[in-house]
Amino acid sequence: MGNRWRQQLQKQPTLEPDQIQARSFEIIATLLPDFDQSAPEWPIVRRVVHTTGDPTIARLLRIHPLAVQAGLAALKDGRAILTDVKMVAAGIDRGLAGRLGCELLCAIDDPAALETARKQGITRGAAALLHLASRIPGAIVAIGNAPTALFTLLEMLEDGSGAPALVVGTPVGFVGAAEAKASLMGTTIPPLPYVTVEGTRGGSAIAAAVVNALLRMAVEEQPTAE
Repeated sequence: MGNRWRQQLQKQPTLEPDQIQARSFEIIATLLPDFDQSAPEWPIVRRVVHTTGDPTIARLLRIHPLAVQAGLAALKDGRAILTDVKMVAAGIDRGLAGRLGCELLCAIDDPAALETARKQGITRGAAALLHLASRIPGAIVAIGNAPTALFTLLEMLEDGSGAPALVVGTPVGFVGAAEAKASLMGTTIPPLPYVTVEGTRGGSAIAAAVVNALLRMAVEEQPTAE
């Protein structure tokens, strides 16, 4: 058994991580020939497909026409990135965020948020968004796990709270996730740029992938020092 696995490993090409990613992106491009690969949204589509290993997810991505523009502007301005759970924050490239001066915030373990969740009988994800309410205006909010967090954000906006620059809303599951994302896409609060995944699919890795795609674009568009 050991020899067989070693033989399989020896058949794999020896590539550096950047080479593996570049080759993966080339393969993805061939798998999605009908996508406009010169469009501003393509780096997001490509990154999500790469993260999931699933080209079919591209058909479910929904990207607001202003999403890329709004997301890049916020990142270049050093706005904060708020997440519903630590898994989303852990997947975001802190090095890239740091180069742009963007703070990563997640309040799900904050004692005050935990107390709010207990007293109001709401989820920790929802309480975490409430706790960060003052930081939401102009920020990027990435929700990859909790539909209740996305519903809470939309309720806050309906009540007059300042809007984020971009909502990356990809909660996953069979209870509330599809409905929360449909509400995000159907909100009448203009403008509310978003990136989401239609239906029950989604997750923290996808939310982080979207943010990372935007971070990479923002860093690459920074002027180089003379």
